Amino acid sequence: MTALVADIGGTNTRVALAEGAKVLADSVRRYRNADHDGLNGVLAAFMAQAGHPALTGACVALAGPVRDGVGRMTNLDWTVTETDIAGVTGAGRVALLNDLQAQGHALDHLPGGALAPVLPGPQAPGAARLVIGLGTGVNVSAVHRCGSALIATAAEAGHVTLPAMRAEELALAQHAAGADGFASVEDVLSGRGVEALFAWVTMRAGTPRRMTASQIVAAAPDDAGAEAALELYTRLLGRVAGDLALHHLPFGGIYLIGGVARAVTPHLPRLGLADSFRDKGRFAGLMEEFAIHTLTDDYAALTGCAACLNHPD
Repeated sequence: MTALVADIGGTNTRVALAEGAKVLADSVRRYRNADHDGLNGVLAAFMAQAGHPALTGACVALAGPVRDGVGRMTNLDWTVTETDIAGVTGAGRVALLNDLQAQGHALDHLPGGALAPVLPGPQAPGAARLVIGLGTGVNVSAVHRCGSALIATAAEAGHVTLPAMRAEELALAQHAAGADGFASVEDVLSGRGVEALFAWVTMRAGTPRRMTASQIVAAAPDDAGAEAALELYTRLLGRVAGDLALHHLPFGGIYLIGGVARAVTPHLPRLGLADSFRDKGRFAGLMEEFAIHTLTDDYAALTGCAACLNHPD
C-alpha cells in the first residue's frame, strides 16, 4: 500500500511516499512555497517526479486550522481541500490534518534517537501526551490513546493571549502587539518572536540591534543581547508550557517540535526552563511529574501522516 504524505510549513512543503506507517526516505522532496500558487502545483510536480505512482491514500498536514475537509494556512495565503488532493493524486482515501495533529500521530512511530531530553520526569504508558510546536508559527496538540485508536486534537493555541506577570513583560506585550493591539504567544515564541525579543531587549539596553533568529541563537551566550533575549524566551516558554501542562495533564510527556525548538533546546537548561515551567505555587510539585523532550526528527509530520492513514480508526 503506497500513500502520498505531505507537510506544508510556513516556508516549505515536504512531500514523500510511504508504505504503511513508514516514510520512504529517498522519496522526500522539498518545495519552496513562494514558488507555487498553492498545494495543487506542488503535488503535481511531485507526482511527475515520482512517475505518477498508483496511490491507495494521501494525507496532508498544514500549519493552520482544518474543518470539514478544508484547511487554511495561518501564515500563507493557501486554502487546501481534500477534494483537490484527491483530484491531483488520484488517491482513494484522503485525510487533511493540522500539522501538530500529524506530529501527535508520529509519536508512536519515531526512529531511535529522535528525542533529546530537556526536563526529566516520569512518563506513564498510555497517558495523555502534549505536542508543542515552535517554528514559523506556534501551536499545540493533545494526544490521547483510546484503546487501539489515537486521538490528536486540533487547536490554534499559538494565538491565545501572551501571559505576562511582570511589569517588564507587560511592556513587552504592549510592544509586541500589532495594529489590533493584541499580543499572542506566537508573537514571542515563534522564529520571528525570537527576533522581536532580541530587538526589545537591545532597545531597552540602549543599544538597539536586529539579527535573525538563527544568528541570535548562534551568538548566545557570548553576546549579551542574544543571551538576554533567549533568557526571556525561556522564561515565557516555561510559563506557557506549564500552563498547558495544567490544562492537559500530559503524564505521558511533553514534546517540543519545530525548527525553533531544536535550535533553542541546548540553551534551555542553562537559562532556567525548569524554574519557569514549575513556578506554579502550591502545584510546583505536580509540575515535576511532566517530562519534556525535543523531537529532533525533521520528518516526523510525514511519519504522522503515514500513521494516520495506516490506522484510520
